[in-house]
Amino acid sequence: MTAMTALVAGLLFGIGLMVSGMANPAKVLGFLDLAGTWDPSLAFVMAGAIAIGSLAFLIAKHRKHSFLGLPVQLPASTAVTLRLVLGSAAFGVGWGLAGFCPGPALVALGAGYPKAIGFVAAMVAGMLVFDVAERAKSSMQRA
Repeated sequence: MTAMTALVAGLLFGIGLMVSGMANPAKVLGFLDLAGTWDPSLAFVMAGAIAIGSLAFLIAKHRKHSFLGLPVQLPASTAVTLRLVLGSAAFGVGWGLAGFCPGPALVALGAGYPKAIGFVAAMVAGMLVFDVAERAKSSMQRA
């Protein structure tokens, strides 16, 4: 049941990204181009996502288990660290340069956008480099 729910949720999310234009890099770059021909339509998509996400977190905060019976695991830390700021900046730069963020990039890859292939490959490479660096850091701390 959990796998089927995840599949349906993922498909619904992907369809929402396609319908909203979030998987179209030209639309995203138009939204980010404040000095040019700015397209504010994605602001409404983001506002809706923030509203729904806030409501979901509010409900989850008061529950021990999800509606599927799984334990609710919310972030424990609320600290704003240099690592968080740098990661957010890297995310923003990548989004601004390519017009993709991770979720829409996977949707665009599945939809056949050629530009998504390079972005997803770079994203996976970055994840692998991060994982190797974290393992090396962990090993050095244990020694």
